[in-house]
Amino acid sequence: MTSAAVKPIPDGMHSLTPYLICANAADAIAFYTKAFNAVEQVRLPGPGGKVMHASLKIGDSMLMLTDEWPEHQAFGPATLKGTPVTIHLYVQDVDASFKQAADAGATVLMPVTDMFWGDRYGQLQDPFGHRWSLATHTRDLSPEEIQQAMASMKCDG
Repeated sequence: MTSAAVKPIPDGMHSLTPYLICANAADAIAFYTKAFNAVEQVRLPGPGGKVMHASLKIGDSMLMLTDEWPEHQAFGPATLKGTPVTIHLYVQDVDASFKQAADAGATVLMPVTDMFWGDRYGQLQDPFGHRWSLATHTRDLSPEEIQQAMASMKCDG
């Protein structure tokens, strides 16, 4: 009996996939569906109604998440009082997507602005403490043009 070769990276996946820990992952799934048009692919229920594992598709990428599991030292940013990570999401229309996420309950950290590197860009924090940057690429610039634009910015300091 022959079988097809197993792909080292499954269909629909990319080399790098964020895996978020959320206090109340079921609510996080509902939020990401409303805020970012996520489509739930898999949900594995765990004990006590918790989510052991879930996979969502946002755009052409996957996002995995789970509930907090203190017994396994798995804590979300709300419990840890912050996060050093920002999840970057490119979208077709950053202004519309940003408004959709804010209307769904995300907190605006940085309003959408035209940036020196050629993106229209803003930052949000979701209700579970995860930071997101949303962007639409609007201008192709050379590394030299980006460097010049950055150097011409006024910096407070």
